[in-house]
Amino acid sequence: MKKSLLFFIVVLSLLCSTMMSAFAEGDTFTQKDRELLIRLDERLNQMDKRFELIEQQIVNLRKDMNARFEQVDKRFEQVDKRFEEVNKRVELIIYLMISIVSAFAAIVAVAIGFAIWDRRTMIRPFEDKVKSIELDITKDREKINLLIKALRKLAHTDPKVANVLKSFSLL
Repeated sequence: MKKSLLFFIVVLSLLCSTMMSAFAEGDTFTQKDRELLIRLDERLNQMDKRFELIEQQIVNLRKDMNARFEQVDKRFEQVDKRFEEVNKRVELIIYLMISIVSAFAAIVAVAIGFAIWDRRTMIRPFEDKVKSIELDITKDREKINLLIKALRKLAHTDPKVANVLKSFSLL
């Protein structure tokens, strides 16, 4: 619309300038003026064709650009879908890793718990034996103390026993 208006204004200005020059000369409309107008008309027609050709090229360029933009949009959609697929796979891998770590932690906790339980069950018989040995030792200690007291009394009357007890620092 703007181009045709511009074109019309250019044609009108050319016509006005030729008319003005014709009136300024004071001559009447001559054959030369008619030929000039015909040439101008031909040139205007050629310019009109060129403008139409340029408009057609612009329309074709727009169509090509729109087609390319549609292709780019489709490609972006494909890339978005691919990113979504990759994102889903990453989430799956993360869940799998969390599961594996959790399972490993559970196995370690069970192994440590079993080791502690096994240790306690293994130590209990030894504790029982140690307690019985301690009881025996305390009983024997009392007997040994009584035996040492008896030997000390005997050492008052027998010098050999006194020498033996002195050699062991018991007297």
